[in-house]
Amino acid sequence: MALHRSSLDLIGDTPLVEVSELSSNPGARLFVKLEGQNPGGSVKDRVALAMVEDAEKAGVLRPGEPDQVLLEPSSGNTGIGLALVCRVKGYHLKVVLPESVSPERRQLLGVWGAEIIESPGPEGSNGAVRVAKALAAAHPEWVFLYQYANPANPRAHYSQTGPEIWRDCPEVTHLIAGLGTSGTLLGAGRYLKERNPAVQVWAVEPPAGEVVDGLRSLDEGYIPPIFEELGGSELLDRKTVVRPRESIEWVRRLADVGIFAGLSTGAAMAGAARCAAQLGDGVQAAIVVISADGGWKYLSSGAWTGDIDEVAERARSTIYF
Repeated sequence: MALHRSSLDLIGDTPLVEVSELSSNPGARLFVKLEGQNPGGSVKDRVALAMVEDAEKAGVLRPGEPDQVLLEPSSGNTGIGLALVCRVKGYHLKVVLPESVSPERRQLLGVWGAEIIESPGPEGSNGAVRVAKALAAAHPEWVFLYQYANPANPRAHYSQTGPEIWRDCPEVTHLIAGLGTSGTLLGAGRYLKERNPAVQVWAVEPPAGEVVDGLRSLDEGYIPPIFEELGGSELLDRKTVVRPRESIEWVRRLADVGIFAGLSTGAAMAGAARCAAQLGDGVQAAIVVISADGGWKYLSSGAWTGDIDEVAERARSTIYF
């Protein structure tokens, strides 16, 4: 076991686990990359560290100087990842998040010392972005990293997540992940396609007007700038829509094989199952699913133990992550 000098050194190099017993197609193997093993508990630890280090290299952030303030909108894991990094490095973080977020979300931000600025709950992550942009304009002295437009976001996945998948599963034929900021799909997907142009990249999104935690529908009007700038429409081979109930069903199926994952992972697994089922007889495939986080932050949703219809209904009003 290697000795690490900082918890930030633990970010990345997450395990890949085969869960092919959940595949309905004997020719389609399923693999899950467990990003919940990062120290902050999600795939966004990679992005958080990359954005902060990029700002430090550019001189926008100055390590060791007091009273430096960072600002970021988040209704998902990025806020926690940034709060962790900022706590270790000594920066003050202000997170704009919808007032409808779950108790776990607020508590974890508090653990790492982040300051919470609320945005209207019904507006979701789009509302958090709107408020954060207004605050950034009013306070140019704050550092606005803005994950949706920051090239360090997809770069982190191009330089780390993609190579890790290729190292551990060079036979990969499909990469499937939830569509949020789009950084994971754009970065890791581009890396894999450069190694093998036949690799397909599938994005999972909720129906417009419905909530699957951690994901967004591009049909709702906000398209992340990095998605457009990096040619997301050309990179993606397919978008598939997964409803909230399906995501809950699939986190329960993952629990059957000993994996405790968050709701966006359930959505991505539903997409992977759909992909496997659509492959023809005799086709061999290795489908890699990005599990964005673990299930700990979703316990108040009752996703594993509650009535599934009641859980899906509660998710309409509370952002669990």
